[in-house]
Amino acid sequence: MSVTIHQFPCLSDNYGFLVRDDATGLAACIDTPDAEAILSELTKLGWKLDLILNTHWHPDHAGGNAAIKAATGCTVVGPAEVERLSPVDRKVAGGDVVKLGETSFEVIESGGHTLGHIAYFDAADRVAFVGDTLFALGCGRLFEGTAEQMWASLARLTALPDDTAVYCAHEYTASNARFALSVDSGAALKARAEAIFAARERGEWTVPTTIGLEKATNPFLRAPVLKPGLAPHEAFAAVRAAKDGFKG
Repeated sequence: MSVTIHQFPCLSDNYGFLVRDDATGLAACIDTPDAEAILSELTKLGWKLDLILNTHWHPDHAGGNAAIKAATGCTVVGPAEVERLSPVDRKVAGGDVVKLGETSFEVIESGGHTLGHIAYFDAADRVAFVGDTLFALGCGRLFEGTAEQMWASLARLTALPDDTAVYCAHEYTASNARFALSVDSGAALKARAEAIFAARERGEWTVPTTIGLEKATNPFLRAPVLKPGLAPHEAFAAVRAAKDGFKG
């Protein structure tokens, strides 16, 4: 690995991520759910913040931008939609590349949860920061985009190598597992769900996950198998609608 990733819980169920380029010592934070917590972690680590990398505009992802920029002088990078909350120094979209020291992050278009949502992929280290697009056993709600858009976004992410570590922004996995078991009776899912419930009982995190594990067990990615006879995005829409109405 050419980067060091520091993960920590914040707010009610968010994760904060600080990423350090080991060659230069420069650091980035992926989204800014809690400015005070992020600045505290930076101080503990002794890291110099160079970049904020926003995935989308929601306040639990970009709400700390102004305070962190004021405290560190860092550069704010993100999709144009983030300006609904605060200024962006460099607007990026799918296909762009962002450099943190000697580490390169490919920007992947991942709209659906919000229209301009993006993810950041470090190909050299097989690491992806996916915000609220893909979760462990889940995916983001379609607040702004369509099922077709979200399915295309998930397809871009699942095209990444299976061993890619996926850092999603929330600890939703136990509730996602309960829903997944309601629509999928596969042995791989059952085994994973048992492990997740046990881990959460012990207070352990379920993030990061991997692309390969999600492809094998995530009902949103497996929608065409679970809902045969439908176009893939229609199958995804059916599973997403079932989750939205799930009371378990």
